[in-house]
Amino acid sequence: MKVQLLVIAMSLSAVTGCVRFDLDQSLAQSNVDTREFTNGNLNLLVNEKQREEAQARADELLAAELSQAGAIELALVNSPAVQAMLAEHWAQASAIALSGTIPNPVFEFSRLSGGSALEIERVLSIGLLDLIRLPRIARTANARLETNQLAVTASTVELVTMVRQAWVNAVTTQELSRYSEQVLSSAEASATLAAGMLAIGNFNAVTRARQQSFYADAATNLTLARHNALAAREALVRLLGLDQQQEKLLSLPNRLPDLPESPVSAEAVSTISADTRIDVNLALGELQIATRQQGVKLLGEITDIEIGYGRDTEFEDGERSSVGGFELGVELPVFKSIKQVRNKFNAQSLAAANNLESVTRSAASHMRESYSAYRSTYDVAKHYRDEIVPLQQLVSEEKVLSYNGMIVGVFELLADSRTQIETVQSSIKAASQFWLADAALRASLVGRPTTTMMAMSEGGDSGGGEEH
Repeated sequence: MKVQLLVIAMSLSAVTGCVRFDLDQSLAQSNVDTREFTNGNLNLLVNEKQREEAQARADELLAAELSQAGAIELALVNSPAVQAMLAEHWAQASAIALSGTIPNPVFEFSRLSGGSALEIERVLSIGLLDLIRLPRIARTANARLETNQLAVTASTVELVTMVRQAWVNAVTTQELSRYSEQVLSSAEASATLAAGMLAIGNFNAVTRARQQSFYADAATNLTLARHNALAAREALVRLLGLDQQQEKLLSLPNRLPDLPESPVSAEAVSTISADTRIDVNLALGELQIATRQQGVKLLGEITDIEIGYGRDTEFEDGERSSVGGFELGVELPVFKSIKQVRNKFNAQSLAAANNLESVTRSAASHMRESYSAYRSTYDVAKHYRDEIVPLQQLVSEEKVLSYNGMIVGVFELLADSRTQIETVQSSIKAASQFWLADAALRASLVGRPTTTMMAMSEGGDSGGGEEH
């Protein structure tokens, strides 16, 4: 009867304190929380059928020009790094769920014999403190599961942001490389013509050297532009998890998307509550865990108590005798300082509380900075599109008319052509800065701020307009 009571007590405790983790539910929740980032495509591929479906979708995406949205989906369905991240989440969450249970009961059996005597001993024991603390241990484990859920959501947002920005860089550098080829063609024509002018005595050596220098600089810039385009493409390839065959199929658009008709308003950004941010909720979860562990782990760090039921049976000269009863084992807190243990947990809670305060205070600052970068880059890109590029186009058209009227020479016309191309390149860089800031703002709004460095636009003056 006593053994039955002990078993019943253990069973009830195990049922009431059980912590479970369901991977499918976890990923479904992440897809809901990050629907603007994943579009529901975050899944762990655990069987061959799922892998085949993912491969088919990857092939479909690579069969056409890869848009930014397509790049995000391709990374989620194709990248081994994404699958590794999700598998690690599965492992960590499963370990947390296991931590929400108590250690298994221990059954000990011994058999002693000597002469005609035989003694058999059986003991079933379990940690009494573990039974008492089980409900609180379970609640702490559930809190850690919630924090782990936020962590995988944060990792997903960071990944998607990296893919967005890598796609922007790859398309931008590819486009800039093509324009660098045009600059080289113009500089080459100018250098060739200058060499001919020098040969017939219409140019001096300094003017010829200046035109040749422009050509040499253009050749250097093209080499660097081609490398930058390759490096940006390969960075995107790595994020997408493409193999060698898939990399050959990767085709990117020739240009970045058009600017939106209007930017996101400051009012829309300011209405987003800090309570919905991932970073704030992560810090809050860590504080809740630290607070709960103070009560759950304090006693367990100092001492331990085990309770068990044992029964001894002796056989001697054909007679049998049995005795049974409870055993209680207490760990004596002789060498552990209660004060130091308490200080440890108090310090952890204090650190978590201050970290929460720091993250909360920084949240609004990050959003203001991200929005400033977003709006500033939008205004600059729009200014290039609506003002600078059209004006340079007008100047170029007037230069052609002046050339046709023999008012300006061919070298000035070639120099203006280079200036026009460089102006377009600056416009491309401005648009690129906007789309990078757009990706950073999206991440910042949900609580994963990304630093956005605004590059100064480069002038388009080629300095090649001098004529003799």
